[in-house]
Amino acid sequence: MPGVLRILRHEPSAVLLAVQLAGVLLYPFMEGSGAGRALFSAFGIIVLGLVVLAVRATPALTWVGLLLGIPATVLLVIVAVTGKDTLLPYSSALEALLYFYAAGALIAYMLADHEITRDELFAVGATFTLVAWGFAHTYVVWQAIEPQSFIAAIDPQGDRSWMELLFLSFTTLRARGSATSCRSTPSRAASA
Repeated sequence: MPGVLRILRHEPSAVLLAVQLAGVLLYPFMEGSGAGRALFSAFGIIVLGLVVLAVRATPALTWVGLLLGIPATVLLVIVAVTGKDTLLPYSSALEALLYFYAAGALIAYMLADHEITRDELFAVGATFTLVAWGFAHTYVVWQAIEPQSFIAAIDPQGDRSWMELLFLSFTTLRARGSATSCRSTPSRAASA
């Protein structure tokens, strides 16, 4: 256990990135059941705590992270206990703000000096995932405001699941810029 605490203290971005990537792998198995929703909320609470710890390691204001993270955590606990998803858009709004704030904090952390540490290398990946999760939570809020905003081939009139919105967020961020430049050869087009 002391080794985990040492890693968490010295490389919070690495732990955050690992947990977020584990979440991407675990979320599909958590959707669709009451127990899965409770686990989803519990996992969200863990991620929120790690985000606040990652912000604490940056020059950003920790109290802003706590101001956003504590109410989001309370809402996630209520969702986990009651099993009702009606509070998820409110929690998602706070989480989106926290994730975007944390992404900005990690960028400031990486640019604060001219030395590249191992944690700063992990912060690059964590920043990308924070932005992706921030947009996914923004999509959750928008879907609550404007139902049927996001359509799909299967059940086009239904609400999109968290995993579908997270997938949309990752693919949108990854594809940004691919169509804005002209490829001169087929091999360059394939590399995009």
